[in-house]
Amino acid sequence: MKLSIINGRVIDPSRNIDGNFTVLIENEKIQGVVRGKKTPEGYETLDARGACVTPGFIDLHTHLREPGFEYREDIASGSRAAAAGGFTTILCMANTNPVNDNAEITGMIVRRAKEVGLVNVLPIGALTKGLQGKEMAEIGLMVEAGAVAISDDGMPVMNGNMMRHAMEYAKTFKVPVITHAEDKTLSEGGSIHEGKMATKLGVMGIPAVAEESMIQRDLLLAELTGHHLHVAHVSTARGMEMIRQAKKQKWPVTCEVTPHHLVLTDEACLDYNTDAKVNPPLRTKNDCAALIRALNDGTVDAIATDHAPHSADEKNCGMGCANFGLIGMETALPVLLNLVHKKQVTLKRLVHLLTIGPSKAFKLKGGSLKKGAPADVTIFDPNKNVEIAPERFRSKGRNTPFARLKLKGEVLYTICNGKIVYHLK
Repeated sequence: MKLSIINGRVIDPSRNIDGNFTVLIENEKIQGVVRGKKTPEGYETLDARGACVTPGFIDLHTHLREPGFEYREDIASGSRAAAAGGFTTILCMANTNPVNDNAEITGMIVRRAKEVGLVNVLPIGALTKGLQGKEMAEIGLMVEAGAVAISDDGMPVMNGNMMRHAMEYAKTFKVPVITHAEDKTLSEGGSIHEGKMATKLGVMGIPAVAEESMIQRDLLLAELTGHHLHVAHVSTARGMEMIRQAKKQKWPVTCEVTPHHLVLTDEACLDYNTDAKVNPPLRTKNDCAALIRALNDGTVDAIATDHAPHSADEKNCGMGCANFGLIGMETALPVLLNLVHKKQVTLKRLVHLLTIGPSKAFKLKGGSLKKGAPADVTIFDPNKNVEIAPERFRSKGRNTPFARLKLKGEVLYTICNGKIVYHLK
Protein backbone atom coordinates (compact mmCIF):
# COMPACT_ATOMS: atom_id res chain seq x y z
CA MET A 1 0.00 0.00 0.00
CA LYS A 2 1.27 3.46 -0.97
CA LEU A 3 -0.28 6.19 1.16
CA SER A 4 0.14 9.96 1.26
CA ILE A 5 -1.04 11.72 4.43
CA ILE A 6 -1.67 15.37 3.56
CA ASN A 7 -2.86 18.52 5.36
CA GLY A 8 -1.64 17.42 8.78
CA ARG A 9 0.35 19.13 11.50
CA VAL A 10 3.23 16.67 11.58
CA ILE A 11 4.90 16.41 15.01
CA ASP A 12 7.98 14.20 15.14
CA PRO A 13 10.16 15.01 18.16
CA SER A 14 12.79 12.50 17.02
CA ARG A 15 13.59 14.85 14.12
CA ASN A 16 12.48 18.13 15.70
CA ILE A 17 9.65 18.46 13.17
CA ASP A 18 6.49 20.42 13.92
CA GLY A 19 4.67 21.86 10.94
CA ASN A 20 2.55 21.28 7.87
CA PHE A 21 4.06 18.39 5.92
CA THR A 22 3.04 15.36 3.90
CA VAL A 23 3.95 11.88 5.16
CA LEU A 24 4.60 9.23 2.53
CA ILE A 25 4.23 5.50 3.25
CA GLU A 26 5.22 2.61 1.01
CA ASN A 27 5.86 -1.09 1.63
CA GLU A 28 5.14 -0.80 5.38
CA LYS A 29 7.86 1.84 5.77
CA ILE A 30 8.01 5.61 6.03
CA GLN A 31 9.28 6.94 2.68
CA GLY A 32 9.65 10.51 3.81
CA VAL A 33 8.19 13.64 5.34
CA VAL A 34 8.03 16.30 2.63
CA ARG A 35 6.74 19.82 2.14
CA GLY A 36 3.69 20.46 0.03
CA LYS A 37 0.22 18.99 -0.19
CA LYS A 38 0.45 17.16 -3.49
CA THR A 39 0.06 13.38 -3.50
CA PRO A 40 2.62 11.68 -5.75
CA GLU A 41 1.36 9.54 -8.61
CA GLY A 42 0.41 6.03 -7.54
CA TYR A 43 -0.30 6.96 -3.90
CA GLU A 44 -3.66 6.91 -2.16
CA THR A 45 -4.50 10.10 -0.26
CA LEU A 46 -5.50 10.42 3.37
CA ASP A 47 -6.51 13.98 4.23
CA ALA A 48 -5.71 14.73 7.89
CA ARG A 49 -7.73 17.97 7.69
CA GLY A 50 -5.48 19.88 10.07
CA ALA A 51 -5.20 17.11 12.69
CA CYS A 52 -1.91 16.12 14.32
CA VAL A 53 0.12 13.43 12.57
CA THR A 54 2.71 11.75 14.79
CA PRO A 55 4.70 8.54 15.04
CA GLY A 56 2.56 5.71 16.41
CA PHE A 57 2.29 5.74 20.18
CA ILE A 58 4.25 3.14 22.17
CA ASP A 59 2.99 1.79 25.50
CA LEU A 60 5.67 0.10 27.61
CA HIS A 61 3.25 -1.27 30.21
CA THR A 62 0.01 -3.15 29.56
CA HIS A 63 -1.73 -6.26 30.86
CA LEU A 64 -3.44 -8.23 28.09
CA ARG A 65 -4.41 -11.12 30.44
CA GLU A 66 -4.00 -13.87 27.83
CA PRO A 67 -3.42 -16.72 28.57
CA GLY A 68 -5.63 -17.56 31.51
CA PHE A 69 -7.68 -14.44 32.23
CA GLU A 70 -9.41 -13.95 28.89
CA TYR A 71 -12.64 -12.96 30.66
CA ARG A 72 -10.83 -9.73 31.61
CA GLU A 73 -9.03 -9.12 28.31
CA ASP A 74 -7.34 -11.03 25.51
CA ILE A 75 -4.78 -10.18 22.88
CA ALA A 76 -7.47 -9.42 20.28
CA SER A 77 -9.56 -7.09 22.47
CA GLY A 78 -6.44 -5.49 23.92
CA SER A 79 -5.09 -4.88 20.43
CA ARG A 80 -8.36 -3.25 19.39
CA ALA A 81 -8.22 -1.03 22.47
CA ALA A 82 -4.63 -0.10 21.69
CA ALA A 83 -5.46 0.83 18.10
CA ALA A 84 -8.41 2.95 19.24
CA GLY A 85 -6.10 4.75 21.65
CA GLY A 86 -3.49 5.50 18.99
CA PHE A 87 -0.98 2.89 20.17
CA THR A 88 0.83 0.93 17.48
CA THR A 89 3.24 -0.92 19.79
CA ILE A 90 2.36 -2.29 23.22
CA LEU A 91 4.38 -4.35 25.68
CA CYS A 92 2.44 -6.87 27.76
CA MET A 93 3.38 -7.97 31.27
CA ALA A 94 3.95 -11.56 32.35
CA ASN A 95 1.32 -11.95 35.07
CA THR A 96 -0.87 -14.31 33.06
CA ASN A 97 -1.98 -17.84 33.96
CA PRO A 98 0.22 -19.70 33.33
CA VAL A 99 2.81 -17.00 33.92
CA ASN A 100 4.91 -15.99 30.92
CA ASP A 101 8.07 -17.42 32.47
CA ASN A 102 9.14 -19.72 29.62
CA ALA A 103 9.71 -19.67 25.87
CA GLU A 104 6.50 -21.60 25.11
CA ILE A 105 4.24 -18.94 26.58
CA THR A 106 6.31 -16.11 25.07
CA GLY A 107 6.08 -17.75 21.66
CA MET A 108 2.33 -18.27 22.00
CA ILE A 109 1.82 -14.55 22.71
CA VAL A 110 3.93 -13.59 19.69
CA ARG A 111 2.02 -15.99 17.41
CA ARG A 112 -1.38 -14.91 18.70
CA ALA A 113 -0.56 -11.23 18.18
CA LYS A 114 0.45 -11.93 14.58
CA GLU A 115 -2.82 -13.79 14.01
CA VAL A 116 -4.79 -10.81 15.31
CA GLY A 117 -2.66 -8.57 13.08
CA LEU A 118 -3.60 -5.14 14.43
CA VAL A 119 -0.74 -3.68 16.48
CA ASN A 120 2.75 -4.74 17.48
CA VAL A 121 2.50 -6.79 20.69
CA LEU A 122 5.84 -7.39 22.42
CA PRO A 123 5.93 -9.76 25.41
CA ILE A 124 7.69 -9.00 28.68
CA GLY A 125 8.97 -12.19 30.28
CA ALA A 126 8.84 -12.94 34.00
CA LEU A 127 11.93 -12.37 36.12
CA THR A 128 11.21 -15.35 38.38
CA LYS A 129 9.28 -18.57 37.87
CA GLY A 130 5.62 -18.13 38.67
CA LEU A 131 6.36 -14.57 39.87
CA GLN A 132 7.27 -16.22 43.15
CA GLY A 133 10.61 -14.46 43.60
CA LYS A 134 12.40 -17.73 44.39
CA GLU A 135 13.89 -19.12 41.18
CA MET A 136 15.02 -17.24 38.10
CA ALA A 137 12.87 -17.69 35.00
CA GLU A 138 14.18 -18.85 31.61
CA ILE A 139 15.31 -15.36 30.61
CA GLY A 140 17.56 -16.32 27.70
CA LEU A 141 15.03 -18.64 26.09
CA MET A 142 12.26 -16.07 26.47
CA VAL A 143 14.40 -13.42 24.81
CA GLU A 144 15.06 -15.81 21.91
CA ALA A 145 11.30 -16.36 21.64
CA GLY A 146 10.57 -12.63 21.47
CA ALA A 147 10.59 -11.12 24.98
CA VAL A 148 11.94 -7.55 24.97
CA ALA A 149 12.28 -7.06 28.74
CA ILE A 150 11.81 -8.97 32.00
CA SER A 151 9.71 -8.10 35.02
CA ASP A 152 7.69 -9.59 37.85
CA ASP A 153 5.34 -6.59 37.60
CA GLY A 154 2.40 -6.99 39.92
CA MET A 155 4.64 -8.78 42.39
CA PRO A 156 7.75 -7.09 43.82
CA VAL A 157 11.00 -9.04 43.99
CA MET A 158 11.55 -8.88 47.73
CA ASN A 159 14.82 -10.84 47.68
CA GLY A 160 17.59 -8.36 46.85
CA ASN A 161 20.04 -11.10 45.94
CA MET A 162 17.58 -12.56 43.42
CA MET A 163 17.07 -9.12 41.88
CA ARG A 164 20.82 -8.61 41.63
CA HIS A 165 21.47 -11.92 39.92
CA ALA A 166 18.55 -11.46 37.54
CA MET A 167 19.95 -8.08 36.51
CA GLU A 168 23.40 -9.59 35.97
CA TYR A 169 21.92 -12.40 33.89
CA ALA A 170 19.63 -10.09 31.90
CA LYS A 171 22.68 -7.96 31.10
CA THR A 172 24.10 -10.78 28.98
CA PHE A 173 20.95 -10.67 26.82
CA LYS A 174 20.78 -6.87 26.71
CA VAL A 175 17.16 -6.60 27.88
CA PRO A 176 16.01 -4.13 30.53
CA VAL A 177 14.78 -5.23 33.94
CA ILE A 178 11.53 -3.53 34.96
CA THR A 179 11.00 -3.09 38.67
CA HIS A 180 7.62 -3.02 40.38
CA ALA A 181 8.90 -1.03 43.35
CA GLU A 182 6.99 -2.12 46.43
CA ASP A 183 8.07 -3.37 49.84
CA LYS A 184 5.32 -5.83 50.72
CA THR A 185 6.22 -5.73 54.41
CA LEU A 186 5.18 -2.07 54.37
CA SER A 187 2.26 -2.21 51.92
CA GLU A 188 0.56 -5.51 52.71
CA GLY A 189 -3.12 -5.10 53.52
CA GLY A 190 -3.25 -1.54 52.19
CA SER A 191 -5.75 -0.35 49.61
CA ILE A 192 -5.05 3.35 48.94
CA HIS A 193 -2.41 5.94 49.76
CA GLU A 194 -1.68 6.28 53.48
CA GLY A 195 -2.99 9.72 54.33
CA LYS A 196 -6.06 11.73 55.18
CA MET A 197 -8.29 9.97 52.66
CA ALA A 198 -7.43 6.51 54.00
CA THR A 199 -8.23 7.73 57.50
CA LYS A 200 -11.50 9.29 56.32
CA LEU A 201 -12.59 6.09 54.58
CA GLY A 202 -11.39 3.88 57.40
CA VAL A 203 -9.23 1.70 55.16
CA MET A 204 -5.63 0.63 55.55
CA GLY A 205 -3.18 2.80 53.66
CA ILE A 206 -0.03 2.15 51.65
CA PRO A 207 2.78 4.52 52.67
CA ALA A 208 4.89 6.25 50.04
CA VAL A 209 8.01 4.76 51.61
CA ALA A 210 6.88 1.28 50.53
CA GLU A 211 7.59 2.37 46.96
CA GLU A 212 10.51 4.68 47.64
CA SER A 213 12.57 2.20 49.64
CA MET A 214 12.43 -0.34 46.79
CA ILE A 215 13.21 2.29 44.16
CA GLN A 216 16.37 3.16 46.10
CA ARG A 217 17.39 -0.49 46.49
CA ASP A 218 17.00 -1.21 42.81
CA LEU A 219 18.76 1.98 41.74
CA LEU A 220 21.74 0.88 43.81
CA LEU A 221 21.60 -2.55 42.16
CA ALA A 222 21.60 -0.87 38.76
CA GLU A 223 24.77 0.96 39.74
CA LEU A 224 26.31 -2.24 41.12
CA THR A 225 25.51 -4.42 38.11
CA GLY A 226 25.86 -1.74 35.45
CA HIS A 227 22.63 -2.93 33.90
CA HIS A 228 19.57 -1.09 32.65
CA LEU A 229 16.84 -0.72 35.27
CA HIS A 230 13.45 0.64 34.28
CA VAL A 231 11.26 1.89 37.12
CA ALA A 232 7.59 1.31 36.37
CA HIS A 233 4.68 3.57 37.34
CA VAL A 234 6.57 6.04 39.59
CA SER A 235 4.01 7.73 41.83
CA THR A 236 5.83 9.78 44.49
CA ALA A 237 7.82 13.01 44.47
CA ARG A 238 10.67 11.52 46.49
CA GLY A 239 10.85 8.42 44.32
CA MET A 240 11.15 10.62 41.24
CA GLU A 241 13.86 12.70 42.90
CA MET A 242 15.84 9.53 43.59
CA ILE A 243 15.66 8.67 39.90
CA ARG A 244 16.66 12.21 38.93
CA GLN A 245 19.77 12.00 41.10
CA ALA A 246 20.64 8.54 39.75
CA LYS A 247 20.44 9.87 36.20
CA LYS A 248 22.70 12.79 37.10
CA GLN A 249 25.25 10.22 38.22
CA LYS A 250 24.86 8.41 34.87
CA TRP A 251 23.43 5.24 36.39
CA PRO A 252 21.69 3.03 33.79
CA VAL A 253 18.09 3.87 34.68
CA THR A 254 14.92 4.89 32.87
CA CYS A 255 11.39 5.38 34.20
CA GLU A 256 7.77 5.82 33.29
CA VAL A 257 4.72 7.52 34.75
CA THR A 258 1.05 6.79 34.08
CA PRO A 259 -1.70 9.22 33.06
CA HIS A 260 -3.65 8.48 36.24
CA HIS A 261 -0.74 9.24 38.55
CA LEU A 262 -0.26 12.55 36.74
CA VAL A 263 -3.83 13.82 37.01
CA LEU A 264 -5.58 12.03 39.90
CA THR A 265 -5.05 12.10 43.65
CA ASP A 266 -6.29 9.79 46.39
CA GLU A 267 -9.40 11.99 46.53
CA ALA A 268 -10.61 9.99 43.51
CA CYS A 269 -11.17 7.13 46.00
CA LEU A 270 -13.88 9.12 47.76
CA ASP A 271 -17.15 7.22 48.22
CA TYR A 272 -15.11 3.99 48.07
CA ASN A 273 -14.60 4.26 44.31
CA THR A 274 -12.78 1.01 43.59
CA ASP A 275 -12.12 2.03 39.98
CA ALA A 276 -9.54 4.39 41.48
CA LYS A 277 -7.84 1.59 43.42
CA VAL A 278 -4.48 1.08 41.73
CA ASN A 279 -1.01 -0.10 42.71
CA PRO A 280 0.97 2.01 43.38
CA PRO A 281 -1.92 4.05 44.76
CA LEU A 282 -2.96 7.50 43.69
CA ARG A 283 -1.00 9.95 45.84
CA THR A 284 -1.26 13.67 46.65
CA LYS A 285 -1.38 16.96 44.74
CA ASN A 286 2.27 17.54 45.58
CA ASP A 287 3.18 14.18 44.06
CA CYS A 288 1.21 14.94 40.89
CA ALA A 289 2.97 18.29 40.56
CA ALA A 290 6.37 16.66 41.04
CA LEU A 291 5.64 14.06 38.34
CA ILE A 292 4.58 16.78 35.91
CA ARG A 293 7.81 18.69 36.61
CA ALA A 294 9.70 15.49 35.85
CA LEU A 295 7.89 15.22 32.49
CA ASN A 296 9.25 18.60 31.55
CA ASP A 297 12.82 18.38 32.86
CA GLY A 298 13.62 15.10 31.11
CA THR A 299 13.65 12.82 34.14
CA VAL A 300 10.70 10.82 32.80
CA ASP A 301 11.45 8.74 29.70
CA ALA A 302 7.95 7.57 28.83
CA ILE A 303 4.29 7.74 29.68
CA ALA A 304 2.80 4.24 29.98
CA THR A 305 -0.79 3.32 30.73
CA ASP A 306 -0.46 0.27 33.01
CA HIS A 307 -3.68 -0.85 31.31
CA ALA A 308 -5.14 -3.40 33.76
CA PRO A 309 -8.64 -4.65 32.90
CA HIS A 310 -10.80 -6.45 35.47
CA SER A 311 -14.31 -7.83 35.50
CA ALA A 312 -17.12 -5.96 37.22
CA ASP A 313 -17.24 -8.58 39.99
CA GLU A 314 -13.55 -8.06 40.74
CA LYS A 315 -14.14 -4.35 41.29
CA ASN A 316 -17.63 -4.20 42.80
CA CYS A 317 -16.74 -5.89 46.07
CA GLY A 318 -15.56 -3.24 48.52
CA MET A 319 -12.32 -1.30 48.73
CA GLY A 320 -10.48 -3.92 50.76
CA CYS A 321 -11.37 -6.81 48.43
CA ALA A 322 -11.34 -5.13 45.02
CA ASN A 323 -8.48 -5.86 42.62
CA PHE A 324 -5.91 -3.18 41.92
CA GLY A 325 -5.87 -1.63 38.46
CA LEU A 326 -7.65 0.47 35.85
CA ILE A 327 -7.82 0.43 32.07
CA GLY A 328 -5.92 3.12 30.24
CA MET A 329 -5.20 2.74 26.53
CA GLU A 330 -8.44 4.26 25.26
CA THR A 331 -8.46 7.13 27.75
CA ALA A 332 -4.76 8.05 27.69
CA LEU A 333 -4.80 10.65 24.92
CA PRO A 334 -7.68 12.88 26.12
CA VAL A 335 -6.54 12.61 29.75
CA LEU A 336 -2.99 13.64 28.81
CA LEU A 337 -4.09 16.37 26.41
CA ASN A 338 -5.82 17.99 29.37
CA LEU A 339 -2.31 18.74 30.66
CA VAL A 340 -1.52 20.39 27.32
CA HIS A 341 -4.68 22.48 27.36
CA LYS A 342 -3.79 23.59 30.90
CA LYS A 343 -0.30 24.50 29.64
CA GLN A 344 1.36 22.11 32.10
CA VAL A 345 3.24 20.36 29.30
CA THR A 346 3.73 21.16 25.62
CA LEU A 347 2.15 19.06 22.89
CA LYS A 348 5.58 18.34 21.42
CA ARG A 349 6.87 17.07 24.78
CA LEU A 350 3.79 14.90 25.24
CA VAL A 351 4.27 13.33 21.82
CA HIS A 352 7.95 12.72 22.70
CA LEU A 353 6.93 10.79 25.81
CA LEU A 354 4.51 8.62 23.80
CA THR A 355 6.82 7.94 20.86
CA ILE A 356 10.59 8.36 20.68
CA GLY A 357 10.93 8.41 24.49
CA PRO A 358 9.74 4.82 25.05
CA SER A 359 11.42 3.70 21.82
CA LYS A 360 14.82 4.94 22.98
CA ALA A 361 14.34 3.66 26.52
CA PHE A 362 13.89 0.06 25.35
CA LYS A 363 15.72 0.31 22.00
CA LEU A 364 12.55 -0.52 20.08
CA LYS A 365 11.68 0.00 16.44
CA GLY A 366 9.35 2.90 15.78
CA GLY A 367 8.78 6.19 17.53
CA SER A 368 9.95 8.19 14.51
CA LEU A 369 8.84 9.24 11.03
CA LYS A 370 12.36 9.09 9.59
CA LYS A 371 12.77 7.41 6.21
CA GLY A 372 12.89 3.64 6.55
CA ALA A 373 11.14 3.56 9.95
CA PRO A 374 8.11 1.28 10.40
CA ALA A 375 5.01 2.94 8.97
CA ASP A 376 3.39 3.39 12.38
CA VAL A 377 1.40 6.62 12.50
CA THR A 378 -1.20 8.16 14.79
CA ILE A 379 -3.53 10.93 13.65
CA PHE A 380 -5.54 12.76 16.28
CA ASP A 381 -7.56 15.92 16.78
CA PRO A 382 -6.34 17.57 20.02
CA ASN A 383 -9.34 19.89 20.24
CA LYS A 384 -12.26 17.57 19.56
CA ASN A 385 -14.70 17.37 22.46
CA VAL A 386 -15.12 13.86 23.86
CA GLU A 387 -16.88 12.18 26.75
CA ILE A 388 -15.29 9.10 28.29
CA ALA A 389 -17.91 6.40 27.64
CA PRO A 390 -16.89 2.95 28.93
CA GLU A 391 -19.75 1.26 27.10
CA ARG A 392 -18.00 2.14 23.83
CA PHE A 393 -14.58 0.77 24.82
CA ARG A 394 -12.97 -1.88 22.64
CA SER A 395 -11.39 -3.30 25.77
CA LYS A 396 -13.36 -5.86 27.73
CA GLY A 397 -12.63 -3.81 30.84
CA ARG A 398 -14.83 -0.98 32.06
CA ASN A 399 -12.87 -0.15 35.22
CA THR A 400 -12.00 3.51 34.79
CA PRO A 401 -12.31 6.44 37.19
CA PHE A 402 -12.58 8.76 34.17
CA ALA A 403 -16.08 7.60 33.14
CA ARG A 404 -18.36 10.40 31.92
CA LEU A 405 -15.52 12.95 32.12
CA LYS A 406 -15.70 15.54 29.33
CA LEU A 407 -12.31 16.24 27.76
CA LYS A 408 -10.70 17.21 24.47
CA GLY A 409 -8.74 14.99 22.11
CA GLU A 410 -9.62 11.98 19.98
CA VAL A 411 -7.76 9.54 17.77
CA LEU A 412 -8.95 9.69 14.15
CA TYR A 413 -6.67 7.11 12.51
CA THR A 414 -4.11 4.58 13.66
CA ILE A 415 -1.78 3.13 11.05
CA CYS A 416 0.42 0.14 11.94
CA ASN A 417 2.98 -1.27 9.51
CA GLY A 418 1.36 0.75 6.73
CA LYS A 419 -2.15 -0.59 7.36
CA ILE A 420 -5.04 1.45 8.74
CA VAL A 421 -6.00 -0.51 11.86
CA TYR A 422 -8.35 2.09 13.35
CA HIS A 423 -10.53 4.76 11.77
CA LEU A 424 -12.99 6.83 13.78
CA LYS A 425 -16.33 6.50 12.07
